[in-house]
Amino acid sequence: MQRVRAFFSGWLGLARFWAGIVFFLAASALALQGMEPGGHRAPPPAAAVAVVTPDAAPAPVAEPAPLPQAIAKPIQPMAEHPGRDTPGPVADPDPALQEPYGSADAEYLPRIAPDGRKPMNLYAGGSDPSSVRPRIGLIIAGFGQIPADTKVAINDLPAGVSFAVSPYTRNLEPLLASARLLGHEYWLSLPMEPEGFPTNDPGPRALMTSLSPEQNLPRLNWFLSRINGYVGVTPIMGALRGSRFIEQPAQLQSVLRETNQRGLIYLDPRNAVSEPRIGWARGIDIIIDEPATAAEIDAKLTAIEKRAREQGSAVGLVTAPRPVMVERLTAWTAAMTRNGVAFAPLSALMLPATAAQ
Repeated sequence: MQRVRAFFSGWLGLARFWAGIVFFLAASALALQGMEPGGHRAPPPAAAVAVVTPDAAPAPVAEPAPLPQAIAKPIQPMAEHPGRDTPGPVADPDPALQEPYGSADAEYLPRIAPDGRKPMNLYAGGSDPSSVRPRIGLIIAGFGQIPADTKVAINDLPAGVSFAVSPYTRNLEPLLASARLLGHEYWLSLPMEPEGFPTNDPGPRALMTSLSPEQNLPRLNWFLSRINGYVGVTPIMGALRGSRFIEQPAQLQSVLRETNQRGLIYLDPRNAVSEPRIGWARGIDIIIDEPATAAEIDAKLTAIEKRAREQGSAVGLVTAPRPVMVERLTAWTAAMTRNGVAFAPLSALMLPATAAQ
């Protein structure tokens, strides 16, 4: 006992006493770190041990999933279809889609815009691509030749009805502006040599089989510069449809090569077309107003509705906006909607044509 007192006596003993206290506190802190919150010491983590019964074989080790292989063929982008899938008025002529032609300030050729926009889309009538109803496209030729009849057709017929415009008709801009405002797309009629020429005369500067494609090109450009804002071209000019010219594949392909490069589409007056074509095209299924009597028109409208149900879509030609035609078409339109058939702009019914090399 005296030795213990001597050990802690004096300044040296006091230092020994506090050193012991510090040592005790440090040891206690280390002991507490190894215990769980409940005051129990946490056991060291045990290594995972696979339990194998005498009758069971060890589970096979899963093979790593193979790395994805490279795609053998690149994914091709979807072809651009003509038409416009938004409702509303047709766009006014856009300077970005115009190429100056000749010396006149108001003469332009259509072209594809630098940003890729094309007349076959920008100037198309609106359509609903999600609709599964049979669709009917109608084109009415003779636009503007009798202004009063044309105005009635523009105002009374559904927006899905399209018009064909002769390049010879003058003072068209007010009528064209009205058509655009009410959602009607329009096409440029190209005068081409018909059967029976010269008795059947397509007019001055018509595209002729007696000329080479190179000689016809200036004539084609002159026609293309007559109006603006059209979605495509067609040989249809009322009763004249360029039948002799379009039966020569080299001549027709030369025209289509030029118009396709300008972002335009093509409507053929024939039903079945065998020779190769270029770009996007479609043929006529039924001529509605030959003859132009009320009974015949009603019968043809019934026939085109039947064709649309069979094929999914059908295209009809009206040679002129005669009052009897507009009257019968207006009455038929009211019943057509109830029957589950819809009008569609021709641009929405185009088909890809085989490119000629």
